Amino acid sequence: MSDLRGLRAWWSARRRFEFCLTVAMVIAFTGFCGALIMLPNSALPKPHAAQATTDAVGQAPAGDPRLAEVRRSIEPFGPILAHQVATGDGQQSLVVGHPAQRVEIDVLERELAAATTAVTDVWGKDWAQASTVVVASSPAEFAGLVHAGTMSAEVAAASVADPFAPGTQPTGQRIVFSPDAGRRLDPDGLRTLLRHELTHIATRAETRDGAPLWMLEGFADYVAHRGQGHRFADIAPTLTAQARLRDLPGDLPADPDFTGRNAAGTYEQAWSVCAYIADTYDQPRLVELYRQIAAARQTPDTEDQILQNVLGTTRADFVADWRDWLSTQAI
Repeated sequence: MSDLRGLRAWWSARRRFEFCLTVAMVIAFTGFCGALIMLPNSALPKPHAAQATTDAVGQAPAGDPRLAEVRRSIEPFGPILAHQVATGDGQQSLVVGHPAQRVEIDVLERELAAATTAVTDVWGKDWAQASTVVVASSPAEFAGLVHAGTMSAEVAAASVADPFAPGTQPTGQRIVFSPDAGRRLDPDGLRTLLRHELTHIATRAETRDGAPLWMLEGFADYVAHRGQGHRFADIAPTLTAQARLRDLPGDLPADPDFTGRNAAGTYEQAWSVCAYIADTYDQPRLVELYRQIAAARQTPDTEDQILQNVLGTTRADFVADWRDWLSTQAI
């Protein structure tokens, strides 16, 4: 019987201990939660979603107005990476995207300074040399960043700017890469496309809507490929095959031909026109021709006058000489 009374006493003492311990834990936890509520916001941990990373050299300052403008468009699509890259004359460019596009972001960061120099070597220093490059994570984000309802799946990148009056400097310029650009292009292709779009950024102030695309796109492709060691046949495989069959273009590329199933071949032709000018005349005259052709909408007659002013040749002779040059390149 004494053993039974002892067991009951032990059990009763244990239950009192457990009750007291539980009460103490509840009181402590309640006090801790109350303390958290009373803490100022600055002492609480911040959520990491939709914020620029802080672990990379060259991190973009949170106060960078370019980042603030882009963030409004891309925050809904997930966490943000934003890095600064030193480019041209002490300027700072910006590369922005999401962690899922880290491979493309790294390539663009690595290539941006050299690409800026490549454009400046042809066009000159009369442009900002500080660019914003964004990699989209979805078709919807891509379309939103370039202010379009939808974007063709064929478009790997685009450059955009705010509307501006002639004679003023464009604002809101940025280059946007599509979400699948990295899957469609290797690092060499991304580098070339970056230089192409940077050329559009550099020349935007002297380019008018409606100017001939053979000049605008051909010049951007010329700058993009210049100095990279690309062979004619690698840059223009379709045009090379046509030239070997003596199936040469009859005229300069027309604007409607830059869309549709034959667009790639039209871009090759436009590039070859500008490569021909630089090779036959010189690069400074190619730049001057761009400045005059891109300054307004053109007709064959106005193109003829500009070609005579800059190159000393008529439009008909220019096209004939370009065709002859193509025949020599396709051997």
